Amino acid sequence: MGNLPEPRVQPFQPFQNCGIDFAGPIYVRTSLRRNAPTSKAYICLFICLSTKAIHIQLVEDLSTPSFLASLKRFISRRGKPSTIFSDNATNFVGAHNELKELAELWKNQTHSESIISYLASNEIDWKFIPPKSPNFGGMWESSIKLVKNHLKRIVGNTKLTFSEYVTVLTQIEAYINSRPLFPLSSDPNDLSVLTPAHFLTGSSLLDTPETDIRHLPVNRLTRWQHVTQICQHFWKRWTREYLQELQGRNKWTTSRESISPGTLVLVKDDQTPPLSWIIARVERTYPGPDGKVRVADLRTKAGVLKRNIRSLCPLPVDDEDSLLKPTLQGGEHGKA
Repeated sequence: MGNLPEPRVQPFQPFQNCGIDFAGPIYVRTSLRRNAPTSKAYICLFICLSTKAIHIQLVEDLSTPSFLASLKRFISRRGKPSTIFSDNATNFVGAHNELKELAELWKNQTHSESIISYLASNEIDWKFIPPKSPNFGGMWESSIKLVKNHLKRIVGNTKLTFSEYVTVLTQIEAYINSRPLFPLSSDPNDLSVLTPAHFLTGSSLLDTPETDIRHLPVNRLTRWQHVTQICQHFWKRWTREYLQELQGRNKWTTSRESISPGTLVLVKDDQTPPLSWIIARVERTYPGPDGKVRVADLRTKAGVLKRNIRSLCPLPVDDEDSLLKPTLQGGEHGKA
C-alpha cells in the first residue's frame, strides 16, 4: 500500500480536488397523474478529497449535454475544481452492470472530445484511475454505495417525480455533510464539533423541525409527507450505521480505554430528529470490579446524563482504518 496522494492530506479549498461517480438507473414519474409513465435518471455524486464533503445531483439521462449541464451546475454552486478524478469506461462494466450505458457514453469519441474541450477551456484536469482498480477510487465508491444502498431499501418500488427525487437527494447530501468529524477545541466547556458542512457554509447545517411520521402508513400521507418520511427513514438507517462504524471493537485480547473524563462523544439516541446530533463531554467514569469503564456521566447542553458506554462514540476517531481521519497508508487515491 502506498502513501495517500497530496489532495487527501494537504489543505485545499472544498472541491478543488474531487472525485465523481454515478449510480443508477433510477425510475422517475413524468407527472403526478395516475399511471403516469416513468423515465430513467441517474445519480451523479461529487466528493471533495480533502474535506470529504459530498455534492449530489440528479441527471436526466446519459447524454453529453446532460452530463455537461450537471458539471456546470456543480461548478456554479461549489466553485471550479482544479482536478477531477473518476473511473474510466472499463470500470463501469462488470461489477457495475447497471451502468453499461455510462460505459458506452464514456467510450464515445464525440462525448470525450466535448468533455475535454469544456475542461480545457476552464483549465480543469480530468484524471482516470487505472482499469479494474476500484481501490484507487475508494472515497467515491464508498459514498455512492452508501447513498445507493439505503435509497434502494427505503424508496423501494415507489415512483417519485424528478423534483421529489431532487428533494430527497439534497436532504441526503445535507445529512452526510452534517456528520461530526473532530472537536473544534480542547476546551471542556465547548461541545462544538467540526463537520464537512463547516467547509461549505462556515457553520453546521440545521434542519426545520418536523413531526416524526415514520410510523404512519404510506396510504395516509400526502406526496410531500411521503418524501419527508423517506428522508426520515434514510436518516435513521444511515446514522445507526455511521455510529456503529465509530464504535469499532478490537479483539478481546487487546485492552484499549477510549472513554475518559474530558472526552468528547456522540450519544446514540433513536429519537434524535434529522440533522441533530447529541454532543456531550465526559465528566466522570464508573469503572467496574475489573477496572473497565462501563458507565459515564455526560455533560450536554440539556444537562448531565448517565449513559452506558455502549451508547457513546468518542471523538476524534484515531483508528487507522477510520472513515473520518486520513492515514499515511492507502491506495493511489486512498481507500474509504
